[in-house]
Amino acid sequence: MVILTRNPVHSVLYLVITFFTFTVHYVLLNAQFLAVVNFIVYMGAIMVLFLFVLMLLNLNKETEPMKSTLVKVMGAIAGMCLLVTVAGSIRVLEVSNPVVLKHPDIGLVGNLGKVLFSEFLLPFELSSILLLTAMVGAVLLAKKETKAI
Repeated sequence: MVILTRNPVHSVLYLVITFFTFTVHYVLLNAQFLAVVNFIVYMGAIMVLFLFVLMLLNLNKETEPMKSTLVKVMGAIAGMCLLVTVAGSIRVLEVSNPVVLKHPDIGLVGNLGKVLFSEFLLPFELSSILLLTAMVGAVLLAKKETKAI
């Protein structure tokens, strides 16, 4: 639906649904940290940025140029190539026994926190200080100077 929808805002909203399915798959694969990062970064920040850009562009039918028949033919050829690739992939696919993880706790956020605050404490704290100084610098650069009387 992301590709087939004509309205760009609806296309972005379908992309949000696609990213949500990625998040669900990460949870099912026991990769909780990736699920949280995907949810916050992609669904939160990047999709909001896409929506802002689309609304700033103010696309309508009068401003969008008419597509030539060459572009339509090339799109149909690319779609057929994608269809052949997907059909070949499905044909080769074989169902096997489920995969059993040797270390089922490897993707959990608690274990990541233990490693982050034990072995990598110094780099973690240095990066937090670096981000804090960058935030303070951005605030100082954006601050308007007031003239003293």
